[in-house]
Amino acid sequence: MAAPDSASDDGYEPPPLPPVTTGVWHIAIPGTIIWFAALVVLLFFIPDLQANGAMIWLWTCVAGFILGLLGLSVYGWQRRAARLGRRSANQMALNERF
Repeated sequence: MAAPDSASDDGYEPPPLPPVTTGVWHIAIPGTIIWFAALVVLLFFIPDLQANGAMIWLWTCVAGFILGLLGLSVYGWQRRAARLGRRSANQMALNERF
């Protein structure tokens, strides 16, 4: 019996992926900036956050900012690989306009 994720012998090929309609840069950059701005604002309130046991807000902003940078770097890595013609790259990344 064939594995469920393997191609069968009937020649089925999945349909192509839909085109990119929302730019990753238009979502990820503002989101990362907002996390960074919230982090900077909360840095002024560290004593209050510590007094109320609410340091989770600060760490949430740190995590959001770091994950935003990580996501932007992966996306940039994919665009570079697609420009170089690598087979494993996401070619849809090249269709996005800034």
